[in-house]
Formats: sequence, structure tokens, C-alpha cells
Amino acid sequence: MKYLVFLFPALALFLPVFAQDETQAIPEIQRRIPPTNGLEYPAEKREKLDRRIKDYSDRLWEIEDNAYVGDVGALAKAVEFALKHNEFFKKEEFPLAEEILAIADERFVELNEKDTHSWTDQRGLVIRGYQSSIDKSFQPFGLEIPENLDLSKPVPLLVWLHGRGDKVTDLHFLKRCLTKSQALGGMVADQQDCIILHPFGRQCIGWKHGGEIDVFEAIEAVKRDYNIDPQKIALGGFSMGGAGAWHIGAHYRDQFCAVHAGAGFAETAQYNKLTPDKFPSENEQTLWQVYDTPNYVRNFLNGPVLAYSGEEDKQKQAADVMVEAMKGEGGEIPHIIGAKMGHKYDEASVAQIWDFLQDAWEKGNDPHPKSIELQTRTLRYAKHHWLTLTGLDSHWEDTRVSAKWDDGNQSISLKTANVSSLEINAPNDLDIGSFAIQIDDQKLKSESPGFPITSLSIVRGSDGKWNWGEANETRKRPGLQGPIDDAFLSSFVVVGPRDDPKNGALARWVNFELDHFRSRWQSLFRGKLYEERASMLDSGDMKNSNLILWGDPESNPMIAEIAAKLPVTNWTSESFEFRGKTYDAATHVPVFIFPNPVNPNRYVVVNSGPTFREAHDRTNSLQNPKLPDWAIVSFEKDPDENAPGVIVESGFFDETWK
Repeated sequence: MKYLVFLFPALALFLPVFAQDETQAIPEIQRRIPPTNGLEYPAEKREKLDRRIKDYSDRLWEIEDNAYVGDVGALAKAVEFALKHNEFFKKEEFPLAEEILAIADERFVELNEKDTHSWTDQRGLVIRGYQSSIDKSFQPFGLEIPENLDLSKPVPLLVWLHGRGDKVTDLHFLKRCLTKSQALGGMVADQQDCIILHPFGRQCIGWKHGGEIDVFEAIEAVKRDYNIDPQKIALGGFSMGGAGAWHIGAHYRDQFCAVHAGAGFAETAQYNKLTPDKFPSENEQTLWQVYDTPNYVRNFLNGPVLAYSGEEDKQKQAADVMVEAMKGEGGEIPHIIGAKMGHKYDEASVAQIWDFLQDAWEKGNDPHPKSIELQTRTLRYAKHHWLTLTGLDSHWEDTRVSAKWDDGNQSISLKTANVSSLEINAPNDLDIGSFAIQIDDQKLKSESPGFPITSLSIVRGSDGKWNWGEANETRKRPGLQGPIDDAFLSSFVVVGPRDDPKNGALARWVNFELDHFRSRWQSLFRGKLYEERASMLDSGDMKNSNLILWGDPESNPMIAEIAAKLPVTNWTSESFEFRGKTYDAATHVPVFIFPNPVNPNRYVVVNSGPTFREAHDRTNSLQNPKLPDWAIVSFEKDPDENAPGVIVESGFFDETWK
């Protein structure tokens, strides 16, 4: 039947679909992370602990304006979630709740009564927290601060990404950060060269999605309280952390003076041994390009990178893939191989890696590189120092820029591929108003207006010629380029339906999927959804957040308010139209991301949370976006661990969101 919809769109409304019984509950989807086999906290102690946690909702309100509220809130949340989800996996873990909450109590008293924060002066192993800009949740991080490191002057920072730990939820992560050195297999515990930061990364999502944002928000939290040299921040990790180092290091190469990746994975198909006969849909294959690091390998030409693998580790595959990809670009990625080692470090290799890091810290990250190699497939990752791509000819195609800055001749040269517009932003407010620009086979000369010009915008017109200026029409641009999952990498507000949709099948689906979103965001993404009624949305929500709307125009007033400017038209409880086809609303629902008509600088997402689901949690390499910019979902099959239903059709909007 799905193929008839494609071949004869005019008949889509009338085709039979085997909808589920509207009175029958949709079966709950079993979560994988964290496991569900945890132990119930002892009842005789549970009631008292529950009261203490409940009290913290008021206590945190008392200090919500304090810059250090996250150092208390992250600890209280860790205990709250552990109790709620039974995240104790052996009896010996029960005392952790009291231990972490005792630290939270001490900090609360200090903040509330003394207006001090003594823990920011501690050395050794320290646990901290911050409040996320994504969902206002409190997220933990750990620090290793050497006893003899001189913090009166700027010091290096090593950002260390941890490996996979299905059971290492907030509570266990905090305990681990309190009790042992973790970077490079714990073999640099006595180092006195740098502060080591251990982000949480939302636990176990492969340092993707909100996990990658956690890295940078944790870095900013550290920079607020410690004298970090911004040009001497290195990135490293092992196993899942190595995978994170590959993709974050490639996507944000200008943020780090060096990148070290140990083991892990670097792409999807080869790592999972997928042959073409087992490939998913073409759209899902396209979405592999968000995190498949070989697509961004040229970015490693901009600075030091070092791989490590155990000789006998199957995850050596990741470094081998990256080394070959770099060879194809005429470069080299040094690869240390631990002799006879499995999935771990050896002391000799760690010594070489530490030498590599020390050398990188000594040189630092050049804040104004004279040459840049930028490679991407999406405007989500389209910046390197002074160069930002603001438009592509076509998303998901190989995109490159080679750029050179010549101070002596006051000129900049750029060679581009698949780029339709870009910006040059001068460092240190340098006046570039008189610079000559050589872009591809054209020369542009700017004339100084008599006052400093620190930014230049260049766009290619319909005639193929480059000109000064920006694109006039609404286009995909950095931070507003999709796919659906991109909306959950920045602040978002969830707006559920005011009433159940009149359509019983839609009401059944929306209620299940919205509850599933709430549960999954809490258990997997380690936060709580920020939800508002449509009538309670304020100007701050509209200005600063993506709107995640559920239902249809008849059940959700916010959808109704913007319906005339959405790509779905004539949307009623009976039917809706999309891209020239009519669908029966009793058996189908539209799912999509689009610029918010009320504020085109933010997204609106309709009827979707993150699109990867429980089946994909078995390996972090599959925790990639599964749906593109839009999809039509049929109720022919109930939502399950693989999909929200039957994906009848899906696709990407073009570069002008059409």
C-alpha cells in the first residue's frame, strides 16, 4: 500500500490502512540505557531520602540566581534520578545516595548562609555541575586539579571524554570522579601540567546530540572559575570517548590545540560491518554524514592529531579508517599502536601521548591561523576560526574551502566547493575594510568606508558570480539547517496539545509519543523536558528557544497560530496536505522541522523528539538521526524501539526550506 501512495498521490486519502485499536494501549518500549535490572532502594531509608530530594526543589529555588547552583543541583539530581529509575545495580551502591547528597547539603548551606563556595579552591579530585542551556537541567562534571599546578597564571586544560558505561549514571559518574584519576587509563594521576576536565556528556549517547554540547558548556563552566589558557585546551578520549574525540575534534577543530583519539569508532557502516543489502533507507544513510568523521577529515590538517590503538583491539578499526581517509587527502595522522594490547593503554604509549600533549600545550592553538582547511557536509559544522560558511549549494554533499590570509598584501584567497555564501570575521577587531579577496576565479576589492570593518559577507548570485552581501531569501544557515534532531542541541520548549486531538488514532499516538519523549529524555538524556502550555509561552520562549509542538491545529493552539505558514496545509482532524499529496489524518501524522514563523531564527518541530530510539542504543555508533527534515508516519504499526510507526515517506527540504 505504501507504494501506491507514492505512485498515485491523489488516491492517498482513500487507501486502506490497518490502523490499531484506538482503545488498546500501545505497548511500553523497554529501555536499554540505563538497564532496567537495578535494585530497589531499601524501603526503610527510601522515604526519608525521598523527602530530602523533594525538599531540594524548594532549596534550589532559594539559590537559583547563584552562579554555583549547578554544583548543588547536579548532585541532588543524581540522587533523584537514581531513586526514580532504580539505578543501583548492587547493594554496595546504596550508600552512594547519602554520600553525594551530604556533599550537596554542605554546599547548599555554604551558598545560602555564607555566600561562599570553598570547593572551587579544592585540589585533587573535585566534582562540580552546571545548568544546561538546552533544557535547564543540572549536569555534572569532574575535575583533576594537580596540587602543585600554579593557578595564578593561565594553565592548560585536557578535556577527557569517558568510555561507554550503561550503568554509569550521574550518581556513579560522580563517585568515580571523586575516587580515581581516569584520563589515559589512570596512568597520569601524578601529572602537574594541566587541569583535567571530565564532562558527563549526558552519560551514554556517544558524545553526540546534547552530549557534544555538554562538552563545551562544561569547558565554559571551568573557565569561569579557573585560570585556563584558551589557546591550550586539548581534547582526548578512549573507547566511546575516542569516538567522541574523533567527531568533536573534527567538527570543532579550531577549539582545541590538539586532539587525541583512543580506540572508539569513526563511522557507521564499516564499524557495524554493514553490507549494502543491510543498509537502512537512503535518507538514514545520508544522515550518517552528520557524525561519520571521514567526511570531515581535512579539518585535521589544521593542527595536531594523534591516534592510539591496542594492537589486538578490534576498535583499532577506527584509527585505521581515519589514517586511510587522511592519506586520501595528502595528509597523515600519526598512529601509536600498543604492542600486544587489547582495549586499553600501555605505559609506553601513554608516555608518548603525554609528550604529544605537552608539545601541543607549549605551542598552543593559533588564534589567527594564516591558512585554513574546512570540510563539512552540513552548516551545523561550518566554522573554523575566522571563516564561517553561511550557505551551501546543497546539503550532504562534500563541501570544502581552502583559505589563506596574507597580512602583508592585505589579501585573503579562498578556493571553494559547494559553497553559496560565507563570512570572514577578523580576529581582534582587525580592520579588513581595504582587503582584496580572491575567491575561486574572481577578485573582489573592498573600499574602506572610513571606519573599521571587521566582518565581510560574500554571496554567489544566480549568475554564478561572487558579490559582497548576504542571501536575500530564507535559506538554510548555521544553526537553522535541520534535520529534526538538530532542534535538541540548543534550548527548546515542549508544548503539548491543549486537548486530546479529535481524531482518536492521533490522540492515542500523540499521547504515547509525548510520554515516550518525556521518559527517554529523562532516562537517556539525563534531564527533564521544559514544558509550557501554549497560552503560557512568553517572549523569552519565542526568542531564545525552539518550539517542539505536539498534536494538530485543532488540539494545539500554537500549531493553529502558525499553521498558515507551515509546509503542511489544509490540516484538519480529517486530512492534511503535504507536497501535493493528501493524507487521511485518521491514519497518518506529519513530522517535521521548519523555521519558526514567529521567530525565523529558531526552529519549530512538530510531533517529534530525537529520532533515534531504543533499538539504536545497543551501540553508540547507531545513535544517529534516523529521520531527515520531514516524514509522514502511518499508524499502520504502533511505535516501537525502531520507529514511531511506518515511515510512509520522508525527505529533506531544499536550501530554501521548500
